[in-house]
Amino acid sequence: MSDRMKSALVAGALATALGALASVPANAEQFTAHQKKIQAANTVKVKSGKVQPCFGVALKGHNDCYAGAGTSCAGTATADYQGNAFKLVPTGTCTAINTPHGPGSLSPKA
Repeated sequence: MSDRMKSALVAGALATALGALASVPANAEQFTAHQKKIQAANTVKVKSGKVQPCFGVALKGHNDCYAGAGTSCAGTATADYQGNAFKLVPTGTCTAINTPHGPGSLSPKA
């Protein structure tokens, strides 16, 4: 592989990495504002009745959030299938989701 090709690949990888960082809020205040936007949008979805929180099905760092008592916020799950973390799923599908820890739950799992 030529040095020119290597340079192009490195430049492309760097551009991709920087692009990903650009979508992450730069400080705690921006992060909080970003989380509040996600929370507000998800609250609208839940209130529409089209989706519902399904506990125990989220993977580590991939849970959702919305405004509600006892909810966690997006990306805070510290383990796969954590009982108090949830994903928003189409209404009526939660308990049909099977995980290594059992089916999804409409309420937090212990």
